[in-house]
Amino acid sequence: MPAALDRKRVYQDFHGAVNMDRHELELWLAGPESLKVGQKKSDAESIGHASGRRIARILATDRRELTEDDYGHMRKTVGYIRRYLAQQPENVVTSRWRYSLMNWGHDPLK
Repeated sequence: MPAALDRKRVYQDFHGAVNMDRHELELWLAGPESLKVGQKKSDAESIGHASGRRIARILATDRRELTEDDYGHMRKTVGYIRRYLAQQPENVVTSRWRYSLMNWGHDPLK
């Protein structure tokens, strides 16, 4: 389990990187564009889409009830968003790049 200070940092970093609220993210994930992007294992849901559902659940969870696994996913989310932001394409508005980031709870146009 991360130390209290580490958890505080992870929590802050997560909420700094994830700029969509739970309702925005759930609405996005219900739309067809969110399903068109991401790496898939066979015909299953993409990794990013599944992550988005988990991020929405984390956003709905009281901070005191977050588990070690939740904090691990929060760290993974921050890392993904930071790495992917560094790969910004010319056309941000309708790009697969933006849609992938939105599956992870970050809209670069916000």
